[in-house]
Amino acid sequence: MQALVLLLWTGALLGHSSCQDSSGSPQEDSPAPDTTGVPVEEEDPFFKVPVNKLAAAISNFGYDLYRVRSGLSPAANVLLSPLSVATALSALSLGAEQRTESTIHRALYYDLITNPDIHGTYKELLASVTAPEKNFKSASRIIFEKKLRIKSSFVAPLEKSYGTRPRILTGNARLDLQEANNWVQAQMKGKIARSTQEIPSEVSILLLGVAYFKGQWVTKFDSRKTSLQDFHLDEERTVRVPMMSDPKAILRYGLDSDLNCKIAQLPLAGSMSIIFFLPLKVTQNLTMIEESLTSEFIHDIDRELKTIQAVLTIPKLKLSYEGEVTKSLQEMKLQSLFDSPDFSKITGKPIKLTQVEHRSGFEWNEDGAGTTPSPGLQPAHLTFPLDYHLNQPFIFVLRDTDTGALLFIGKILDPRSI
Repeated sequence: MQALVLLLWTGALLGHSSCQDSSGSPQEDSPAPDTTGVPVEEEDPFFKVPVNKLAAAISNFGYDLYRVRSGLSPAANVLLSPLSVATALSALSLGAEQRTESTIHRALYYDLITNPDIHGTYKELLASVTAPEKNFKSASRIIFEKKLRIKSSFVAPLEKSYGTRPRILTGNARLDLQEANNWVQAQMKGKIARSTQEIPSEVSILLLGVAYFKGQWVTKFDSRKTSLQDFHLDEERTVRVPMMSDPKAILRYGLDSDLNCKIAQLPLAGSMSIIFFLPLKVTQNLTMIEESLTSEFIHDIDRELKTIQAVLTIPKLKLSYEGEVTKSLQEMKLQSLFDSPDFSKITGKPIKLTQVEHRSGFEWNEDGAGTTPSPGLQPAHLTFPLDYHLNQPFIFVLRDTDTGALLFIGKILDPRSI
């Protein structure tokens, strides 16, 4: 295996840059840290673009949310579109006074950004990642308790930067659920199933984040090669699932010897890509991989993977999730939002966050933009055949290539259901 690493990498192995800067030089050669309290700009020009820097910040929030969510359900699949949750929180911060605003901004990593117009940049980011060619839909909404009087000074910037208006509950559980479902259907073009869970009557503030993605590969799979194959749940248990195959797939690949996993990246239409993390052993705990996930780590991977040709098998996926991420957020230093926040920019009445709901749908099948690889992808010549079979538990990251934004993240322990 080590020979494979040496063949595919130039320079350092993937992503463990805690002792190196972006050029690969030891930290001793780096400039002394800034002692003025002002965040030091990253060396990589990619993160100097305001929209990319914001995308990195809220993506790091997303990886934090994923880690907590995964830790709460270690034996279950996880499917999250953290962007929709981050958007709802960022929008809510418009109505927060300084103490509460700082709590939200720290969780979203805004305290590391020197940007006087974060909300204006967020509008730019949302427009970029939800462009029609991306096949990605995301929407967020703030729902308030019935009869609440909301200040127009909160509604105007909310609508300007986030393209949404707050909703005030009627107090009629059936009507409120119907209205919420109708909004989700309109935003997601009917791609997400209607919820049957009633909105609790005691809600003060409810955040709702929804997202849907159906991937279209740059190079489509031949549906005639799709067949039922074994997926190894662990060393002893296997299940049969539809697996797509490509004996001459062009992908970007690397082996991380520290994380003991094989990493592959497949391009999608619309400047998107999916990065897969596949442990070398089916029994390997995924926690070490999960702990390494940051915007900077994923960006480094994107730069360092090498284009190769491989025998590829990948399960067809159609997953959905509906539930709360309330507990996860409470464990992310946001508990004060649920206890005694200051949202006096929204209303004169004391209100607090009660519930955060997330609904998402995610699927990929054989569909693709073309039958042949992009002419710009020239695989490295290997002296041995390489296989990449996603036939055991893995983690995937859906990333927007243009901005670096994390759009979806999943832990797939059993591809048959979420």
